Amino acid sequence: MRADARVGLYYAPAADDPLWRCGTAWLGRDPKTNAPCAQPDLPDIARVTADARGYGFHATLKAPMRLREGCGWSDVLAAAEAVAASVPAFDLPALAVTNLGGFLALCEAAPSAALQAAADACVAGLDHLRAPASEAELARRRKGGPLPPAEEATLQRWGYMYAFATWRFHMTLTRRLAPPEHDIYRPAAEAYFAAALAQPRRVRDLCLFTQADPEAPFVLAQRLPLAG
Repeated sequence: MRADARVGLYYAPAADDPLWRCGTAWLGRDPKTNAPCAQPDLPDIARVTADARGYGFHATLKAPMRLREGCGWSDVLAAAEAVAASVPAFDLPALAVTNLGGFLALCEAAPSAALQAAADACVAGLDHLRAPASEAELARRRKGGPLPPAEEATLQRWGYMYAFATWRFHMTLTRRLAPPEHDIYRPAAEAYFAAALAQPRRVRDLCLFTQADPEAPFVLAQRLPLAG
């Protein structure tokens, strides 16, 4: 892996899950194949989903990180496999289209201790491989202004401001929207995802996503089965 490559540990629906098909089509790219997908017929949807499309349809568990010097893919894979083997499979709580700070995202309708525990294990289990955040990376995380104390402390310790107590499950669907755009995209997303979200789903694996360089999209590199 290049020194500026990044790797993250994510949740992504199974390949045969209708939510995976809906999510990849909504964003316009399949991160497994890196192939484009036909998006819903909505005004400017390619532009509204452009940032999320580059990251791929997912929920972050361990945020993308550069690797510490001397570490490589085999180290990441071994650590991620160990984390996955320590986490029992569990039922994902119901998800709903949510306004998350101006972005549309799929968020859990009720807190899940099992989901939180899985995210915590991912952060703790891979952090020894993470290169320290550069000043430029820290500044980018603070570009919206000073962070709340808890988020700043988490950023300093873990390289990302959303982990443990500050983490929230979300699968990003859009960039930040203006109020008139919410009037278009929220009801459209609710209708588009309704059938997929109505189905129960069980989390049976974790997903390693990789980014070859800062200009490249993230791709789904490996699925790692959970225990049980």
